[in-house]
Amino acid sequence: MTEKEAKQHNRRVREGVVTSCKMNKTIIVSVVRLLQHPKFKKIIRRQIKYAAHDEKNEAKEGNRVQIVETRPISKTKRWRLVKVIAA
Repeated sequence: MTEKEAKQHNRRVREGVVTSCKMNKTIIVSVVRLLQHPKFKKIIRRQIKYAAHDEKNEAKEGNRVQIVETRPISKTKRWRLVKVIAA
């Protein structure tokens, strides 16, 4: 699924770094976003980890990947790997 198709179906797309690939067909992706503190106006980092489905076990730790929102696959997996951007 391309980014264009994802937007047609109103699916959210995230880009992050794989922090764990120890499970079978599952990766943990850490997504960092920058936001401005409402009072002090300093730029701060916020990090969230997503469990994503990796059907072919192609992503490895440290890879930059793109994930897309999908139907629930398991208790924690609601995201699917689209592509590996950089190794």
